[in-house]
Amino acid sequence: MKYMENRHNVTEFVLLGLTKNPTMQKVIFVVFLIVYIISMVGNVLTVVTITLSPLLKSPMYYFLAHLSFIDACYSCVNTPKLIVDSLHEKKTSPFNECMTQIFGEHLFAGADVILLTAMAYDRYVAICKPLHYTTIMNWRLCGLLVGVSWVGGFLHATIQILFIFRLPFC
Repeated sequence: MKYMENRHNVTEFVLLGLTKNPTMQKVIFVVFLIVYIISMVGNVLTVVTITLSPLLKSPMYYFLAHLSFIDACYSCVNTPKLIVDSLHEKKTSPFNECMTQIFGEHLFAGADVILLTAMAYDRYVAICKPLHYTTIMNWRLCGLLVGVSWVGGFLHATIQILFIFRLPFC
């Protein structure tokens, strides 16, 4: 019984980082900030272009817009904290914040993988059954596949968090 009481005695995690060299930490800050900004701009431009263009109204572009949105969300889970922490001497993450980040990572990564599978199915139908493509890949099925990717990502993240909460942290 005493073991169960002390199971979650950790309040924060200490992040060791990539290096303790202050000069290298500044280089890491600049590199990750540039990559993060380019990634976000690229994903947002992709979503906006596909959404606003009347020529890009096929299932392939519908999936691509959702994939870019998921990738932008995934980039927002850990990268900002990594960028900010690269400038701080003490790098800690509270327990709840860490669990939230892990949940977000698994949610968006799981949704990403399932959506990539849906995109592969879309291409399979387009290549192997081109005459039936428009009847098979209708907007209802596309919406259903995107919904399944989000629900699947949520279920995956929930299962991962349930396993993590059972771990004893010491």
